[in-house]
Amino acid sequence: MRELFTRIEEDSVVHLEVDMNAFAYSSDNPWLFSVFIKFDGADEASESFEEFLETKEALIIALEHEDRTKYVGMRIVDGWSELYFYANDSKDLDAIVTKILSPSHYVYESSVVRDTKWDFHYKNLKPTELELCHIESEKIIFMLQEEDDDLEVVRPVEHYISFELPTQKNRFINTLDIEGYTLKDEISSEEFEHGIALVKEHNVKSQTLQEEVSALFKIIKKNQGFYEGWSTVLASELEE
Repeated sequence: MRELFTRIEEDSVVHLEVDMNAFAYSSDNPWLFSVFIKFDGADEASESFEEFLETKEALIIALEHEDRTKYVGMRIVDGWSELYFYANDSKDLDAIVTKILSPSHYVYESSVVRDTKWDFHYKNLKPTELELCHIESEKIIFMLQEEDDDLEVVRPVEHYISFELPTQKNRFINTLDIEGYTLKDEISSEEFEHGIALVKEHNVKSQTLQEEVSALFKIIKKNQGFYEGWSTVLASELEE
């Protein structure tokens, strides 16, 4: 399954697409194959963007033919779309790229290096724990948008936290001092036995959630906890 997210690297915004199941293929694919295409994907509604997507998928299909390579992700930065694959051998990969991209108008380049430990994947593609939280957060926001929710409306938002030990949970509750947050419930479920729900009123725009989750995540980590996500009600339900 492919996931989309962004990160900041040296003051540059990097847009990423990552196959979350890619690491299952790590033991059989020691070669990192990179294809850089001059295209920043800025306007997703344009014909050029649709054309790029078709070319990209054609390239992925061609390189993954006969299970020779595995597409692991893409980075879009500084006007380039960087596609990354891990391969079980390095032969003829450039020839496949040339066959797909030469008839096009794209400027491109490719390279292959040995990366048996998948270091590039870990350091430059794989989402961090916090980035995974943001990915899940964007999915909730998307579902709210599908319900025509007004994301700017301030409403109670529950944030869920879990701990491995009850003593960690109790210590967190007893020293709880996070601006705007109050304890709503203690939670025990199959997913996490020692959990709590904090509540705060704020809107559910993407930027707001990024800021709230990032700040809360930092505090939770200092207290040996795990951020488990958030939930809320539709703005229309507040009026009922």
